[in-house]
Amino acid sequence: MTNLQKPKLLSVDTVARSQLFTIESVSLEFSNGARRVYERMRPSGREAVMIVPIVDDHLILIREYTVGTESYELGFPKGLMDAGETVNEAANRELKEEVGFGAQRFTFLKKVGMAPSYFSSQMNIVIGEGLYPESLQGDEPEPLPQLRWPLENMMALLEDADFSEGRNISALFLAREWLRQQGRL
Repeated sequence: MTNLQKPKLLSVDTVARSQLFTIESVSLEFSNGARRVYERMRPSGREAVMIVPIVDDHLILIREYTVGTESYELGFPKGLMDAGETVNEAANRELKEEVGFGAQRFTFLKKVGMAPSYFSSQMNIVIGEGLYPESLQGDEPEPLPQLRWPLENMMALLEDADFSEGRNISALFLAREWLRQQGRL
């Protein structure tokens, strides 16, 4: 295997800015002398969490509007971590805000990236168990309908057209593997 050497960073310039995003132009020189200019979202340094809540041998999913695709997506609760929060603290807060449950136990599954050619975002995927009713006010503009899906039929989610976002699919496979290791599937 070839020993890869990171490209030399020649410049980083802001090319566009909105309320949420800053787009940067990144000029690089590779070890072979090739130069390229790429665009990326400026790294924010904030991570996110996605929770796979399990109660009574069911997954709890939510249906949430996604402006990028202008549709309602079926998926697991998720959100940005606040400054100073641990993964479990953020997961518990998001679960209370989006689902109306807290969790007694969280199991970390994996940290995944999303389109690393353009984003530095990291999503921490966890299992939430030992659920108890507790709600916090969230920032969602409308109530998020819930759906309970049987663990024994969890992979059938892949057939649902509204369950299509890549991080949700990753979480589903990670959860299935974890449940198999626990002897629950």
